[in-house]
Amino acid sequence: MRVIITGGGTGGHVYPALAIARGLQQARPGVELLYIGSARGLEADVVPRAGLPLVTISVQGLARRRWWKNIAAAVRVARGLGVAWLHVRRFRPHLVIGTGGYVSGPVCLAAALQGVPVVLHEQNAFPGVTNRLLARVARAVCLTFAEAASRFPRRARLVTTGLPVRPEILMAEREASRRRLGLGADDLLIVAVGGSQGAKSINQAMLPLLKEMAGRPGVHIMQITGRNDYENYLKLLRATGIELGKYGNITIRPYIYDMEHTLAAADLVIGRAGASFLAEILARGLPSILIPYPFAAANHQEYNARALARQGAAVLILDRELKGGRLCQVVKGLLADGSRRQAMAAAAAALGRPDALEAIIKVVLAELE
Repeated sequence: MRVIITGGGTGGHVYPALAIARGLQQARPGVELLYIGSARGLEADVVPRAGLPLVTISVQGLARRRWWKNIAAAVRVARGLGVAWLHVRRFRPHLVIGTGGYVSGPVCLAAALQGVPVVLHEQNAFPGVTNRLLARVARAVCLTFAEAASRFPRRARLVTTGLPVRPEILMAEREASRRRLGLGADDLLIVAVGGSQGAKSINQAMLPLLKEMAGRPGVHIMQITGRNDYENYLKLLRATGIELGKYGNITIRPYIYDMEHTLAAADLVIGRAGASFLAEILARGLPSILIPYPFAAANHQEYNARALARQGAAVLILDRELKGGRLCQVVKGLLADGSRRQAMAAAAAALGRPDALEAIIKVVLAELE
């Protein structure tokens, strides 16, 4: 059995692809996999580290405003389609799985034109343009959010599966993780994170909250600033009068590699609304305050956040609403209302799909049999 997996550019496309690859290897030992990505995307680094063979094609997206740049982009797309055609023809896959991103377009199209079945996975509530176009030739489209269905062609076969979550996220034990972080049985842990690169606007909005909570018994804050903003943020804290050495309840980190333990120990999460991050907090049943990245493609993070807020699992604050201490006010309100936090946690758990990978693999295997 031979399967091509493609998807790239950002972690939102690459990590679900890798999770599906691992799921296939477990379900069908001996399956032969090939990952097709771009040389400049995240996949160029993480796919080889995951032990998968990687070949690359040259492709780029179309510019929405600078139309004259689309001439060069169109040339690259044509070349990319040609190279993708050759890779598909040489590998002779029984199936191609696409998780989105510019690179998956030519690969999935080349496969469909050669009669190879295609299965797609869409991570966001507002689906990307690549997957919306490819849905016309795909055998099935696995959705993370049911809300995305209305934006696909009527004839597309859509299956709501959720988004696969790393096994470590599901396996981390809450009590052991809390002991690891030195938390008491009744302590509340607030985790604020802006994604792997951090988010300066969230960091700034956290300042009033840190001032309010510094030294407060029973409340701990873990803030992940991102590497780029870490040193400047520490200087800003000192200039604001927040001396971390005086308090035992505030931790500032540039990055955390073992996020599974942090999430397992958390009681409330503040962060962006990328699909992978949301899948993790939902799988853990965590109440959240979501601040969508305002410049995400097609504003898809806001669509993701609104999908959770409608179900009562999250509070939505737009990035432009962060000024004036809004975040601090919302956090204080949630800390004072334990019943609301519990209701949000229950709603999050109800939306979580810890079985997402199994559901996706079931769809994939159905097309292979």
